[in-house]
Amino acid sequence: MDAQGRGQAEDIDPADQWVLNPDTGDYELRLPSSTPQSPVPGPRRAAPAPSPEVPAPRRRRATPEEPPPGRRDRRRPAKKAKKKSRGKKILLWTGGTMAFVILAVGTAGYLYLQHLNDNIDSLPDDGASTGGFRKDEAINILLIGTDKRTGSGNDGYGDKGSAGHADTTLLLHVSKDRSNATALSIPRDLIVDIPDCPTTQEDGSTKVIPGTSGVRFNQSLGQSDRTPSCTMRTVTELTGVKPDNFMVADFNAVKTLSSAVGGVEVCLAKDINDPDSHLNLPAGKHTIEGEDALAFVRTRHSVGFGGDLSRIELQQQFLSSLMRKLKSNDTLTSPTKMVKLAEAGTKALTVDAKLDDIGKLKDLGLELGKLDTKNLTFATVPVKDNPAEKTPVTVVLKEGPAQQVFDMVKNDVSFTEVKKKEKEKKKKEDAAVAARLEGAKSDPSEVRVRILNGGASSGSAGRELTYLQNEAGVTKSENAGNAPADIAKTTLEYAPDQADQARALAEILGLTGAAMKPGESVTNSQGLPTMTLTLGKDFKGAGVKLDATSAEAPKDLQKSTADKVECAK
Repeated sequence: MDAQGRGQAEDIDPADQWVLNPDTGDYELRLPSSTPQSPVPGPRRAAPAPSPEVPAPRRRRATPEEPPPGRRDRRRPAKKAKKKSRGKKILLWTGGTMAFVILAVGTAGYLYLQHLNDNIDSLPDDGASTGGFRKDEAINILLIGTDKRTGSGNDGYGDKGSAGHADTTLLLHVSKDRSNATALSIPRDLIVDIPDCPTTQEDGSTKVIPGTSGVRFNQSLGQSDRTPSCTMRTVTELTGVKPDNFMVADFNAVKTLSSAVGGVEVCLAKDINDPDSHLNLPAGKHTIEGEDALAFVRTRHSVGFGGDLSRIELQQQFLSSLMRKLKSNDTLTSPTKMVKLAEAGTKALTVDAKLDDIGKLKDLGLELGKLDTKNLTFATVPVKDNPAEKTPVTVVLKEGPAQQVFDMVKNDVSFTEVKKKEKEKKKKEDAAVAARLEGAKSDPSEVRVRILNGGASSGSAGRELTYLQNEAGVTKSENAGNAPADIAKTTLEYAPDQADQARALAEILGLTGAAMKPGESVTNSQGLPTMTLTLGKDFKGAGVKLDATSAEAPKDLQKSTADKVECAK
């Protein structure tokens, strides 16, 4: 090849050399026409034109000083700067779809990495993350979606004029051994405390956005110029789990991704005609894509109780089906579908600055690719109607079950088949200790106890008090603050005439006989004799039994696994 021909070949982006073979329907790597080819018998066929699905060949702009003819310019082309504009793709809506396309994005990324890299937008995490996922650790990715209207053809959707809210949020937890994963939905109408949010401005300075107490979770994004890092801090405050990374995507992600895989199968138990979401489908199974897919994940008035919790179930069904389609052979073995997925995924994707490279996304995709869909559980944070509202429109945590769910995520426990580890049998207690649990038990409403924090995490006494009063019926209870000293094991001290109360509380909390300490009662704030519950370092969370031999999800937890199709009612 002469110097001129070599220069032309080097000016072409390698990504642009992948073209569609019209005879086979597959993408193939084709070298520029100036490259010498081996003689082939018969007439020479012209190289096919690039497919419209693959970017047309682009020649790189000349640098200020071109290299002499025949010499290779060893300077690497400058990477396109990441787009930081808040007005375009920062506050976008998706329902969490993007995390489940990362597998496809990562695989297809081998085709044309630089082109895909240039598609990605990023935002600072403002120190709210762990610093990014690690291959040898459990992974926690925060998936954020808003109700802001963005993208061509979406004028009829969303909250017109809104700055955008955290309308749909999932915390995706992938176990350390990659054997299971949990996608935990956080209701937008959940009452939470939003902490102060240090936020990086466009000029590089930092602005602290003041926190707000007792507001809806969806206000953690968009309101008061809050960015995804504020939502990340709110999730940490709520669950105790610090996300590794965050992802955000736009309306078009649902439409283009569902079309790229050839449609997603969903099921309705009844006919639905919802003018608000534009969903109009009869009962039964359907394969939907594009506008129908977007309408499906947005509808809520025609399913369940007509609220956000019902819509969450629809979104989980859609994502389960999308995950199955992404993992199917007809998707992974189709270059056409993989290219479409890679293009749609990276164009719709906004990530934190520690995940702003296609190589990092590829690594994450390979980790997610190890999952079996039957061990991917979709669950919703346990909540109940807000008792402070006459006509509830918001929800609050079910303290016991919610803390149990958060504890399972923090401790990397599967929500599918809990791995039963062989444990040594409990040491036999002497007859006197065992007898403390035997005998009559008072009604919970008659149990009187004060709670001290003796080494549990901050706020544990308050959360346990809320659980006992609202969930367990122990209304005669109060928070007495911190204990004089930390203790390793939780204890319950009581007077002899309070034994019935002690046994009732021990059953509620899962206390062993060794945790029960016969002694003296104290006087509570009303001047009445009361028992003392001191939460030790072994305290696992409000409502979580202390003697549980294995962690299990709450019995009434709303959950499903990604290997099944469940019809929406």
